[in-house]
Amino acid sequence: MSVSMLPATWRLGRSRSRLLLRIVVYLALISGGIVIMIPFFWMISTSLKKQWDVYAFPPVWIPNPPQWQNYAQALTVYPFHLYFLNTLRITVLTCLGTTLSSSLAAYGFARLRAPGRDVIFMVLLSTMMLPYAVTMVPLFMLFNSLHWVNTFLPLIVPHFFGNVFYIFLLRQFFLTIPTELEQAARIDGCSSLMIYRRIILPLSVPALATVAIFQFMDSWNDFLGPLIYLSDEAKRTVALALAYFQGSAKIGPQMHLMMAVAFVVLIPELLLFFFAQRLFIQGIVFTGVKG
Repeated sequence: MSVSMLPATWRLGRSRSRLLLRIVVYLALISGGIVIMIPFFWMISTSLKKQWDVYAFPPVWIPNPPQWQNYAQALTVYPFHLYFLNTLRITVLTCLGTTLSSSLAAYGFARLRAPGRDVIFMVLLSTMMLPYAVTMVPLFMLFNSLHWVNTFLPLIVPHFFGNVFYIFLLRQFFLTIPTELEQAARIDGCSSLMIYRRIILPLSVPALATVAIFQFMDSWNDFLGPLIYLSDEAKRTVALALAYFQGSAKIGPQMHLMMAVAFVVLIPELLLFFFAQRLFIQGIVFTGVKG
């Protein structure tokens, strides 16, 4: 082999190595995705089975025939339309309150100068080490004294006072916004609130969308909060109502109906992530770039 052919051979071998590495990475990702999706496929399969076919062995992945009436039966055993409305009301208000309050607090920690600002921020971060079990009883006593128990207020109002984790995320994102924009706005006579509303928020849509998605999932799937504060059947949320399919006296344990309701409850989260995927990924990538 001549010397002039060595660079071409080396480039060919390098391209083959890259192709092989890419194939291995894709195979690993596809295999991991299949493993992760197995419980999801099993949920859909179980929701279309007859009651006595759920525990069949060996398990049947494709029901024949599929029992589509399971969804109609599952959604009519309890007034799930009411539970969906309750959950949607709580979720929308908590998303709005968390996004506004956390972004406003994060703007103060990221842009405004005040004595002891960093110390206050560190104290705020230290509260993340307190588990919810420590504050659960004092919070219940507080809300009980306010006569808020068995109402939606304990599940909504606290979110209008910020969330430590979201404040941290948004602060890190706000630090990446050039200060020159803020300085130019102040020269034009903008106040801090005007800068927050006209500059910071429009430039932080990916981070705000990330916070809203996280809060939506947290509120939509919240089980412990409604279990503690809600007692009336008409005020249940979907997560709380879903638990009654595990063995209520009304219908008994019916796994196929529970899986049908679980899939319907999962649909809003899937749609939200599907349509907000681009903003969500941008928020995850850019949040926390600058410390």
